[in-house]
Amino acid sequence: MGWITLIFFTLLAQIRSENQSCTLIGQTGFMEFSKEGDLMIGGVFSISSTRKLNDRELKFARTMIFTVEEINRDASLLPGLTLGYRLFNGCGSENLLRATVEAMNGKDSDGCNKKLLALIGHSSSGVSNDMNYMLSLFSFPQVSHLSTCSCLSENRLYPTFFRTVPSDRFQIHGLVQLMKYFDWRWVGVIYSISLYSESGTAEFVKEASKEGICVEYVLPFRKTSSKSLELIVETLKVSTSKVVLLFSSLSYTKSLLQKLEPHNITGKQWIGSESWITQSEMASDQRKSILQGAIGFALPRTSIPNSTMVKAIWEKFFDCSFSPTNTSTMCTGAEDLQTVSAAYTDVTFFREENYVYKAVYSLAHALHSLLKCYNGSNPVLEHLKLVNFTTKNGAKVAFDENGDSGAQYDLVNWQIKEDGSVTVVNIGHYDNSLSKEEQFRFKKDTNIVWGGNMNQVPRSVCREPCPPGTRKAINKNRPICCFDCFECPEGTISNQTKCLMCPPELWPNEKRDVCIPKPVEYLSYEEIMGAILAAVCIVCVFFALLISIIFIAHKETPIVRANNSELSFLLLFSLKLCFLCALTFIGRPTEWSCMLRHTAFGITFVLCISCVLWKTILVLIAFKSTLPGNNASKRFGPIQQRICVLTFTLIQILICILWLTLNPPFPYKNMKHYKEKIILECALGSPVGFWAVLGYIAILAILCFILAFLARKLPDSFNEAKLITFSMLIFCAVWMTFVPAYVSSPGKFTVAVEIFAILASSFGLLVCIFVPKCYIIIFRPEQNSKKFMMARKQTKTL
Repeated sequence: MGWITLIFFTLLAQIRSENQSCTLIGQTGFMEFSKEGDLMIGGVFSISSTRKLNDRELKFARTMIFTVEEINRDASLLPGLTLGYRLFNGCGSENLLRATVEAMNGKDSDGCNKKLLALIGHSSSGVSNDMNYMLSLFSFPQVSHLSTCSCLSENRLYPTFFRTVPSDRFQIHGLVQLMKYFDWRWVGVIYSISLYSESGTAEFVKEASKEGICVEYVLPFRKTSSKSLELIVETLKVSTSKVVLLFSSLSYTKSLLQKLEPHNITGKQWIGSESWITQSEMASDQRKSILQGAIGFALPRTSIPNSTMVKAIWEKFFDCSFSPTNTSTMCTGAEDLQTVSAAYTDVTFFREENYVYKAVYSLAHALHSLLKCYNGSNPVLEHLKLVNFTTKNGAKVAFDENGDSGAQYDLVNWQIKEDGSVTVVNIGHYDNSLSKEEQFRFKKDTNIVWGGNMNQVPRSVCREPCPPGTRKAINKNRPICCFDCFECPEGTISNQTKCLMCPPELWPNEKRDVCIPKPVEYLSYEEIMGAILAAVCIVCVFFALLISIIFIAHKETPIVRANNSELSFLLLFSLKLCFLCALTFIGRPTEWSCMLRHTAFGITFVLCISCVLWKTILVLIAFKSTLPGNNASKRFGPIQQRICVLTFTLIQILICILWLTLNPPFPYKNMKHYKEKIILECALGSPVGFWAVLGYIAILAILCFILAFLARKLPDSFNEAKLITFSMLIFCAVWMTFVPAYVSSPGKFTVAVEIFAILASSFGLLVCIFVPKCYIIIFRPEQNSKKFMMARKQTKTL
């Protein structure tokens, strides 16, 4: 209907006043039912079409009539007054607007000029839109029972429009939440050319994008266009989305389904809008592949407590009467409704009819509120805004600032049998008055039939979620749901959208979706290498102890007493300490163990080398003492030897004290060497302190080696210089090898190298210095005598 025609009808209506009479130009006589009352309301319906009677619209009209009669029987509502009605019938938008103008004019068929106070209607959002353009000019209230377009919620454009049916914005919110619940992120949309469908589809696409749901295609359907049908069929066959939303009016849906029948459309999960999702008469065996498992939101089923309405319908269809009459047979109540096939015969439960029932009651309550006011000039419109009541079937009715009422829907599922008959099963409920978490609920233990002959919830995504360890990357040339997946860098996890770096002490698990604590590595007693090294330490200690026992047992023999037996026993004791200090390097590093291992190592080794050094010096002193006039041996007696060994050791102790005081070693989590694990080690604290300890040991060892090398050929029966030279050669070789190995070895192997150097150098001293003597003591006792020593000395002198 164009604006020119709309203005034409508006001018015909003129300004409504009690003293003005209008004459309608053109077709009139659209009033179908009427009953006079003290207060009059009207209704506009499409009861008849060009071909046949519209059973659905007729039921709406009859519901309005029965509701008015029920109100008139209620003494508590409009007491002392009767409510009358005029119901208008029009076919097509133009005639419906003419009927609206006729209703506004206020004259009945007899020419009485009793004005209507408000209008009920229309079912179509487009018709209601056109009607309200005229009605709002005269502040004429309109209450629709089925116009759901969310566009009608614009109070600025439709100030006199109210509706008892929920706005489509609630249905669209529910549809989006439904798709989100089943993780349907890739859907298609088909809509009809009408205000209801176009507005609803645009709103759905907008809301779906907010929730990350992508629309693969949006296709319009025109009844008279074969090209639109061809495009829909082709798209349905090649599209990858498994879910199709059919947002269409009932008449368009019937036409589309009829035309899709020969094209064998399968494998789709259809979602329906409330306009057609409960119309089970559309089901057939040919449409089973399409409608089987269809899901959608429907207006809730409810009962209208009006036995008069049911009786009247019953009497109409079976041509009988529940009251004795001369013209009709008596109704028994046993007549079979299944013999009458029409939407008009479904009187067990009501869906759309309940909103006609609510609309009439809302007008009655507004009029009741108006009559209670002292100032009778208050308009019905203002009292409609304040309506708040509960119907006899427990439904609450109230309007917000946009004229909208609360939204409740049943979630229904089409379950088609082999014979083509269908049961529309209620599987859930939506109520926008509840909290967000409770708005959308499924019924427990309800069997759901899925579309496309699927046994489980259909999967409809453009791209499956990125696997663990990869991130989502938006493809600018495709919808946001059709993303690409790229592998995340090492050391990161993915939450399917981006890569997240794990904290330093954590590392990705195998799936790379969770950061877990890194394994901590250190040389422990539980692992094989640690256990072997510990066992070697203990064996070396027992070996040194065995040698000590042998020496103690033969302490009075010449070979033991030679080269100062006291230094020999002190050297054996220090070697045991060297072996034992290696154990401090095994186990979890702690603050105390880190300080102990390096200081114990440095002090015991200095004590050991000091003893060897003085044994070497004593060899030189002993040789020089044989020269005439040399009494050096008297100046280096046992006391002086002890003082010198103690002095050398105290210097190392002082170095260690300074190290521990200024910057001691401490346990340190090394996360730089390995990315996937933590090396728990003892940091040096002060590298200067560490290398000072090693440097001091090295100085003593080199000095000892040089002196032993010089004294290796001196004539003496038990000259240890050769043995000391060889032992110090091994000692220096081990520690020269240790430095590069220590620097380059990773993790626990650094500690293992250090333990090996301690054990190897200590064991070299033990074997080279003491094993030859033990061999003589045990296996060559004849050589361990003063007589043998003197004879050997004379031989060397000669």
